[in-house]
Amino acid sequence: QVQLVESGGGLVHPGDSLRLSCTASGRTNNIYSMGWFRQAPGKAREFVASMSGFATGTYYSDPVKGRFTISRDYAKNTVSLEMNALTPEDTAGYFCVALRRFRPTEAIKTDPNWWGQGTQVTVSS
Repeated sequence: QVQLVESGGGLVHPGDSLRLSCTASGRTNNIYSMGWFRQAPGKAREFVASMSGFATGTYYSDPVKGRFTISRDYAKNTVSLEMNALTPEDTAGYFCVALRRFRPTEAIKTDPNWWGQGTQVTVSS
């Protein structure tokens, strides 16, 4: 099994930046892609960004493209999400996700294998 633990959420003002991190433990050799989802109050969870092994497949959702940057430290089994120019619409619980090896890369956008517990990001003036 794989365990994912997020950190870095908090309360920020519009226009601010925030960095989320996620550390994987357990059978980390089974992980191919890692990424992030988010869920705003009253809304469905939505894909945010992901990066596959050796950054061969990096994806961003349209609402965050150009503002958020995903990165991975393969040695430390971590994935980070640098979020800039935050707006109240970015307020959500952010969940780290991971995809098992040998699955199609884009499957992380719809059906990741593992989920973290989430960390809250609130953007408010």
